[in-house]
Amino acid sequence: MTVDESTVVLGLETSCDETAASVVMGGSDVLSSVINTSIEQHVPFGGVVPEIASRAHVELIAPVIAQAIEESGVADTRIDAVAATVGPGLIGALLVGVAAAKALALVWDVPFVGVNHLEAHLYAGLLEDPSLELPLVVLLVSGGHTMLIEMSAHGQYRLLGETIDDAAGEAFDKVARFLGLGYPGGPAIDREAQYGDPTAVAFPRAIPDSLNFSFSGLKTAVMNHVRKHPDSVTADIAASFQTAVVDSLVAKARRAAREVGAKGLVLGGGVAANSLLRQRWATACDEDGIQAFVPSRAMCTDNAAMIAAAGWYRLKSDGPTSLDCGAYPGLRLPLVQSYTP
Repeated sequence: MTVDESTVVLGLETSCDETAASVVMGGSDVLSSVINTSIEQHVPFGGVVPEIASRAHVELIAPVIAQAIEESGVADTRIDAVAATVGPGLIGALLVGVAAAKALALVWDVPFVGVNHLEAHLYAGLLEDPSLELPLVVLLVSGGHTMLIEMSAHGQYRLLGETIDDAAGEAFDKVARFLGLGYPGGPAIDREAQYGDPTAVAFPRAIPDSLNFSFSGLKTAVMNHVRKHPDSVTADIAASFQTAVVDSLVAKARRAAREVGAKGLVLGGGVAANSLLRQRWATACDEDGIQAFVPSRAMCTDNAAMIAAAGWYRLKSDGPTSLDCGAYPGLRLPLVQSYTP
């Protein structure tokens, strides 16, 4: 089939706790985007429970798809392909979206496209700002990933740095739980930090001479400090911890952009909703004289618009995905080469 600006893709996202569907035309024109999250069901457990997430997807996937198609204003007969996240993610959750996408592709007699969730996050920036010029350095920062990626062309990626232990979002969750701020930890820390002094405690910034990240030691430093100083003000601890995380993220992203000659810095993933990170990101890019992209908060969370966009590009470059394709919870980003600083 010919893939062009009129090609309409229905995208489905079910890798974790968000059940999402979106209709996108031409890889960039978002006609609808519907997200229904089961996050409230996981709050009592302090994290996402795979079985609960999978059951929620089963209940929500059909009405979410129907709503996305209705809101798009296009008939289902106008949909040219169906894309779904095939990994990484929770295996049970992924299977719900993959099965639904394959079923619709068979019923409508259109191509199925399997999408890498990490690659889709790279396209979230281009969805909201098509003027972004390649090459770009993308900081993908979430509960499961903290990665610096060079995007030199569509489908051409190079991993510049990644976390060697906890992802940034995971560290936010663990520190928030320790401080008694609840789950999810990112928004909880962000809210509490508004009332604290970010210079109250000089928490460490790990491996400053590398593009890799480490947040496990920072998390331990927070816990040790609070145990030694039980009268510490929680807001001060939250603000100091948040500043340490953001310092590390921004400093390494700026260094990566300089080293590879990137024309812009793109922020993506759930932690991109953090208010301090968004502010510091824009300021850093302005100081360095390069393009900055800070996503809308709707695009920070897992969503299906980015799945449909990535699916459009993959359909154009690689064609349909075989219906034999499964779900791959440990799927990695396809890289063109390794990076040696």
